[in-house]
Amino acid sequence: MRRDMEGSITMSDRQGMKPRLLLVEDDSVSCSFMAAALQALPAEVDTAASLRAALAHEGAYDLWLLDANLPDGSGTDLLADLRARFPATPALAHTADDSPILHAQLLAAGFDLVLVKPLTAVQLRQAAGQLLGIEPPREPHRVGEADHSSSALPLWDQAVALAALNGNQEHVATLRRMFLEELARQHDEICDALQAGNLEVAKKVLHQLKASSGFVGAMRLNAAAAVLEKSLSDARLLTDFSMAVRDTQSSGGV
Repeated sequence: MRRDMEGSITMSDRQGMKPRLLLVEDDSVSCSFMAAALQALPAEVDTAASLRAALAHEGAYDLWLLDANLPDGSGTDLLADLRARFPATPALAHTADDSPILHAQLLAAGFDLVLVKPLTAVQLRQAAGQLLGIEPPREPHRVGEADHSSSALPLWDQAVALAALNGNQEHVATLRRMFLEELARQHDEICDALQAGNLEVAKKVLHQLKASSGFVGAMRLNAAAAVLEKSLSDARLLTDFSMAVRDTQSSGGV
């Protein structure tokens, strides 16, 4: 029988039971999307929005899915704390930063896989299934990534959102409401940070927005956020981003 350092029974000892996952994500829309996708494995999913909240969860997990950037620390800091207690638990890092250097650093820190957000529910379940040693449910199809270079993207792509959430229109509508409720605050925070020259804050919020907009199928805004993130000092790109925010808000999520 395989046990962790604290003597908790691991998944191999609980055959027939759902695997227990810890998902750490500080953006509420991204967290809701990822939790729903993982529950369809099927799996039991506990969530946390910070390093401190994650460490407050007790007992062993079969898989950790940790955001690389957290309000009170980093995913690598959290992984080190968790591995001190549970050295054999597999860990997956998720980030909206596609930098190969960052990914190499995360893998060197002990993560088994790195995923880039936004990602589809299919990709998330396949990665989790790989680390859990289980086969995810059969998926109808994959959703391709948006072409961020296109200026003619629709405000919303319903097909992308529905495919990501297993065709559940109610879940799509709920996540879009959450997304739109946060959008004005995020836009103002980005603009204020850029005006003050605080590029790190602007990049952090854009990082979150790029992920959440992709999850809910806000394709034009997703593209504008991705382009602005690469050129934070470009006033024209900031104007394009603000227009995409305005149009997305006025559409009401449809």
